[in-house]
Amino acid sequence: MKAIVQRVASARVDIAGQTVGAIGAGLLVLLCAERGDADAMADRMLAKLLKLRIFSDEAGKMNRSVQDIGGGLLVVSQFTLAADVSGGNRPSFTQAAAPDEGRRLYDYFVDRARAAHPVVATGEFGADMQVHLVNDGPVTIPLQMA
Repeated sequence: MKAIVQRVASARVDIAGQTVGAIGAGLLVLLCAERGDADAMADRMLAKLLKLRIFSDEAGKMNRSVQDIGGGLLVVSQFTLAADVSGGNRPSFTQAAAPDEGRRLYDYFVDRARAAHPVVATGEFGADMQVHLVNDGPVTIPLQMA
């Protein structure tokens, strides 16, 4: 399971001109399930995200987590994180989980996130989405659970 995590001042997801998910300060999580991923990986990814200390304390040091600041999570499915471009110029997505399994793992992750954190918004799995964000810092962190 892979994720790109961005610390944001705000973020939203629009589909067909309608906002379907939005947060203020917090984390935008672009999430990708890959072949062979399991629920345990999603659990580890969520635990890492909730404790990741990338928000500033009073001294300006990255010492606070999204939980510490009461920030939101905006979770967006993004199978393109599984892209492999080693064989040419057109990406191959063979490492991405099959659509049914990808949706199951995404839904599992979101359900677990909502059980563990008070502010969780989402995009829509498989939809053509426009993601708008104000990256705070900028801070962008790649994560991978194996």
